[in-house]
Amino acid sequence: MVDKCIVDFIKRHHVLTLATVSNEGEPYCAACFYAYDKERNRLIFTSDDTTRHAQEMIQNCNVACGITLETRVVGKVQGIQICGVAMRGDEEDKRLYIKRFPYAALAPLNLWAIEPTYMKLTDNTLGFGTKLIWSSQE
Repeated sequence: MVDKCIVDFIKRHHVLTLATVSNEGEPYCAACFYAYDKERNRLIFTSDDTTRHAQEMIQNCNVACGITLETRVVGKVQGIQICGVAMRGDEEDKRLYIKRFPYAALAPLNLWAIEPTYMKLTDNTLGFGTKLIWSSQE
């Protein structure tokens, strides 16, 4: 079970930075709006197949992403690093994404989902340097 602090942090935000890698080993990142499916522990986003990151996910489904609270106050620093597997979104993902971003119903959606295998939340509001770790292996 994912720690409530991790779930709450992910649910409070809506933009992740997605990291992919080319077949040649060249890294790339892209910012994506996302919705979170707490029940299935999935981050859902949309990306056209012509984008570099989508092409790289098609070739290599192993991805990473980060979500960060932007602050200069050390005691408020929060951020999460996630490793996972990217896959095509399904109808439930579509329902949740449109619920979070109603305007998306007007556009063609090419949905993707990341199923995390590892998450590390750094949260200084819980004490300086506090890290909460979740792994699908546990």
